[in-house]
Amino acid sequence: MKKDIDWKNLGFGYIKTDYRFVSNYKDGKWDEGELSTDSEITMSESAGVLQYAQTCFEGLKAYTTADGHVVCFRPDLNAQRMAASCERLEMPVYPEEKFVEAVEKVVKANIDWVPPYGTGATLYIRPYMFGSSAVIGVKPAEEYQFRIFTTPVGPYFKGGVKPITLRVPDFDRAAPRGTGHVKAGLNYAMSLHAIVDAHKQGYNENMYLDSATRTKVEETGGANIIFVTPDNVVVTPKSSTILPSITRRSLMYVAQHYLGLKTEEREIHVEELKDFTECALCGTAAVLSPVGEIVNHGEHIYLPSGKDRMGVITQKLYDTLTGIQMGRIEAPDGWIKVIQ
Repeated sequence: MKKDIDWKNLGFGYIKTDYRFVSNYKDGKWDEGELSTDSEITMSESAGVLQYAQTCFEGLKAYTTADGHVVCFRPDLNAQRMAASCERLEMPVYPEEKFVEAVEKVVKANIDWVPPYGTGATLYIRPYMFGSSAVIGVKPAEEYQFRIFTTPVGPYFKGGVKPITLRVPDFDRAAPRGTGHVKAGLNYAMSLHAIVDAHKQGYNENMYLDSATRTKVEETGGANIIFVTPDNVVVTPKSSTILPSITRRSLMYVAQHYLGLKTEEREIHVEELKDFTECALCGTAAVLSPVGEIVNHGEHIYLPSGKDRMGVITQKLYDTLTGIQMGRIEAPDGWIKVIQ
């Protein structure tokens, strides 16, 4: 039986659900893992995660589809990306197949927390891993914990989608050959001051440039970016320091194979921004967040799609991808993991 929740008025925040998945790495191997009702974590005061930020995470969602199934969207790609994060941070990889199985277990265990179809709400799923054993010298921990918790969340945008304003900041997000391409907690920690500063200045987010030359667009603190040209080509920045967004990859596939649009992944120079007709941030939380204005050190760049609503192409991309996720549109093979 579904939980007694006002699903249509849920915010985007943490609500404790009944079960979480927990697995421990010790003596060179992972245990089988288990579901737990305990949401508290106890560890050494000198744990690797607390001393040297040895942690990474993922984010995905479970949806109730139009035909009543509970599904997840491309969890295998989250497993792959977490494996890459672990390798970069000298953490033991949680086996990709077991990752997907653990996602399935924890969603099944919390099935009554999955919002009904049509409410606009979803069950957010947060897999994460951290160094749990004591470390003093600067080195990887010897023991780790992999966990997954879930929380029901409402639509990212309350009251409808409104185009946002980005600024090009004086801060850098990631260094060449650094960790910008992995989903490490430390990447998000260093972005917090920049986003708080942006909000104080009246902007919604930061549009970071490459730190080597500060001439090319990369991404924001928590999302990839897509652009649309006047002749409806969907373009996304190419860089080795950008986190490979699963939503972005899916949108580029949808643009090409569902909407018949040309797509490009290439370097995008700041001087090009004024030439695009649409811009949007993409990620798990909101899928697509339209951008109405970009401010680059006093230069105001307005996107012709306007500041009131999504652009035409962005709207088509959003409608198609969410239609696939919610079961209204047939999905490519392997994209949808049916839980129940």
